[in-house]
Formats: sequence, structure tokens, C-alpha cells
Amino acid sequence: MSRDQISTKTRILDATWKLLESGDKNIRMSDIAKAAGISRQALYLHFPNRADLLIATARHLDSVKNIDGRLERSRAAQSGMARLEAFIEVWTGYIPEIHGMSVALRAMRASDAEAASAWNDRMGAVRHGCAAAVQALAKDGDLNADLSEKTATDLLWTLLSVENWEHFTQDCGWPQSRYENTMKTLAKAALVS
Repeated sequence: MSRDQISTKTRILDATWKLLESGDKNIRMSDIAKAAGISRQALYLHFPNRADLLIATARHLDSVKNIDGRLERSRAAQSGMARLEAFIEVWTGYIPEIHGMSVALRAMRASDAEAASAWNDRMGAVRHGCAAAVQALAKDGDLNADLSEKTATDLLWTLLSVENWEHFTQDCGWPQSRYENTMKTLAKAALVS
């Protein structure tokens, strides 16, 4: 891929990210092309459909914000407890940074299959991280015996939802540190034997 193509693709992703965070629920491919300074046809050369573009934008955000680097400590943890704690720290710290994008995709998803696909793709990645932490607990023999790995993953994934973060930090006014520490405490109480 040429340097111009990479630059154009990045401009498209950045323009889409900015438009999504603006709160507009009716973002069309033509709006994105205009914001990126390219034609609609050029946009479709890079992204054949809106679903691919929205998914790529959400993943672009993860790349720009170095989510893989942030998750390194969790992935390298030597115990299930360490993996659980590190994953919770990373994810709860990341939510405020992606909140604008999450609000846009969630607002659009009921009437926009492409936005729903992008949101589900990213939340699937979070669920994968929850499952990895639960599997590490199970491997160590620390998973609550009353929970299957699937049920424990469901529980952790729901506990760490963006919606719960909003309730605690936005609606209840909790500081971020209190939210993070409470999520760790609740997760351990529910998941660890």
C-alpha cells in the first residue's frame, strides 16, 4: 500500500471518529467523505460499506490509544488474580477515553445495523478479555465453584459494561478511582472462591 493510500485511509478513519464523537446520529458515507476531503467514490475504494468503515474506525481508536500495549500486563500476568486485576484496571481506565465513540454507536445501533455491528465487534473484544481473565482464574483453581466459566464471563462482562460505568461515574458522581476499585472488589467477591 502506498504512502498516499495509508494517509487517505487514516484521514477517513480520523474524520469518521470525529463525526461519531460529535453526536450526530445520521452520519452518511457522503458526510464522511466530505470531512476527509475525498470523493464518495474514493471512500468506497477504501471501505466498501459503512459497516466495515465503522468497525475499522472503532479498531483505529483502539490502535491510536494503544489498547494492545495497555493490555500487555494483563496478558503476561502469572496468576488469574493478577490477570483479573490488570484487565479491570485497563478496561475501566479506557472507558472514559472511548466514551464519546461508545455513546454515538450505542445511540445509532437500534436503527443502524452497521453501528450495531461496530459496537458488537468492540464489545466482543471486551468479552474476550473477560473470558481470558476467567479462564486464568479457573486454571489456578480460584474460580468460584458455583460458576461455570461462561457464567463467570457473562457476570464480569456485564459488571464492566460502559453503561455501568456511566451509572456510577456520571449518574452517581463517583470518581474514576472509586469506580475502578469497586469493580475490582465486586469482581473478586463474585468470581473468586
